[in-house]
Amino acid sequence: MPELDGRVSLVTGAAQGIGRIIALELAAAGADVVVADIMEEGIETVAEEIGKLGKRALAVRLDVSDEESAHAAVEAAMSEFGQVDHLVNNAGITRDNLLIRMKPEEWSSVLAVNLSGVYNCTRSVVRYMMKRRYGRIVNITSVIGQMGNPGQTNYGATKAGVIGFTKSAARELGSRGITVNAVAPGFIESPMTDNLSEEIRERLLANVPLARLGLPEDVAKAVKFLVSDAASYITGAVINVNGGMYM
Repeated sequence: MPELDGRVSLVTGAAQGIGRIIALELAAAGADVVVADIMEEGIETVAEEIGKLGKRALAVRLDVSDEESAHAAVEAAMSEFGQVDHLVNNAGITRDNLLIRMKPEEWSSVLAVNLSGVYNCTRSVVRYMMKRRYGRIVNITSVIGQMGNPGQTNYGATKAGVIGFTKSAARELGSRGITVNAVAPGFIESPMTDNLSEEIRERLLANVPLARLGLPEDVAKAVKFLVSDAASYITGAVINVNGGMYM
């Protein structure tokens, strides 16, 4: 029997990139998946991919920055499946700029999605987890929240905030059978990194002891571990998936 058989996972930002791979990884391990994203066309495509794996999928439009949207997505999941066992807070955006040039909307929009989005989705789902005294919450943070990066004060602040949120929520919810952990990716192969010049790519790799960029699958496998029974005694942890870039 697949290790996540009978479980239901809600993955935000699941229409593309790392979120899509996480959703497919959890489905391959046996979970039914709520594919949530603001990109409606993308979520339908990922839901179809999950169906081909023999698992049920529900595509839900979700704007994580909006409290009502988060609540509606969770209610849709409960109506369809009757439970949500795993929440993966993956949705995120960047609006990079040097601090001196950063516009207020570049600051506030990143905070609304990357940090308030984690709050909105977790708060919406956790009351159902508390009733069942079971739940697995995994928040996707970033190596930038640990070591910083020029031009990303907004992004770095949110990802550092996600780590603090994770640790505090883990202390609150542990007695209810709910674990809360974070995964901190480093530089991961993506359409964005595909466009990097060879010079910039080499500069990045110079800081990575494993001498390669990560794959979305590297992140997804860490998430799968944290929602599995194998990680039942792990909470408040930050799992670094960065090739040794930050230790």
